[in-house]
Amino acid sequence: MTDGPRSTDDNPSASTDTGTATASGRSTGRGWLIAGLTTAVALTLIAGGFIAGSVATVVLGGASSGSCDAASVADRVLPTIVTITVTGPGGSSNGSGEIITADGYILTNNHVIAPAASGGQLSVRFSDGDEERAELVGRDPKTDLAVIKVHSEDALPVIDEGDSGSLVVGQPVVALGAPLGLSSTVTAGIVSALGRTVPVPSDDDRNAILVGAIQTDASINPGNSGGALVDCRGRLVGINTAIATVPGSDGQRSTGSVGIGFAVPQSLAVPIAHQLIETGEVAYPTAGVDLVPIPHAVSARYGIADGLYVYSVEPGGPAAKAGIRPGDVVTGLNGRAASSVDVLTAIQLTSEPGDKVTVDFLRGGRRHTTEVTLAAP
Repeated sequence: MTDGPRSTDDNPSASTDTGTATASGRSTGRGWLIAGLTTAVALTLIAGGFIAGSVATVVLGGASSGSCDAASVADRVLPTIVTITVTGPGGSSNGSGEIITADGYILTNNHVIAPAASGGQLSVRFSDGDEERAELVGRDPKTDLAVIKVHSEDALPVIDEGDSGSLVVGQPVVALGAPLGLSSTVTAGIVSALGRTVPVPSDDDRNAILVGAIQTDASINPGNSGGALVDCRGRLVGINTAIATVPGSDGQRSTGSVGIGFAVPQSLAVPIAHQLIETGEVAYPTAGVDLVPIPHAVSARYGIADGLYVYSVEPGGPAAKAGIRPGDVVTGLNGRAASSVDVLTAIQLTSEPGDKVTVDFLRGGRRHTTEVTLAAP
């Protein structure tokens, strides 16, 4: 796994777009902006002569290195793409989603529906303009994915599933969704990079981790969150989730596309979606340990660049069985520097119970290495 690219600013910030007013949120140490849409942005569009949420199909050409027939892709895929409107105690917002079953299950991002998770309303607008109420089926803040459902007497069009594992850098792709509330918008570009690990703000006071994310230069803007990234045959290969941001001349960060967007790969998103449909939740293996970052000044005192302090260990759990104790300082996980709790989170998200994690740690100034066998939660 590799770290995602940093923004051109040495101290980038991250924001969420699921509340009212301008987007602001907790810093992740990177310039990622979750691609949701605030009511304030929608009001700006109305004032500028655009009706947020109106059907406005826009088809853009691809890169000079090759592009999809975006018109053909749009004709095939747009009927499976929906605009999601969320109303909750904190205000309203918009996002996107794709229909994954004919009986009305829709895949989207957790941050899109989060404002309504504790009491609120969800509604879905289809590409033909029809609107339906939706209900929350399940959500997973750790991967920023969620499933909602509409009830329809007729079978709904379903997006075809592709294979994100077969993608190559430079391959043309198409993004579909509702940027700035403009339903049925289509943009095109290429796969810029693969295998990015991108932390983004979550609603549980911890980061969500986009593991193995697809980086694309297809234009993705606030409101595209939860929408589809597809190959030239219109098959789902990713869920558009976040964009990088850069500072402007006035020191404020841009809130639109700068040509660096990230999508959760289909190979991760679709199995999680089906788990949510079946059980309403997703369970990941655990190491049985609580870790907290060590400030740089303290890590320097230990003579290390990065480290995670072992705050607590589950009695009889995997870490305890491996000999890890509260007060130890974890310096490495599977050969990676323990620079953030996100490193362990990413390992757990992509592992199964029984998988082993190599842990390097300090105790009393001495270095140790052990193996933790992950267990079912």
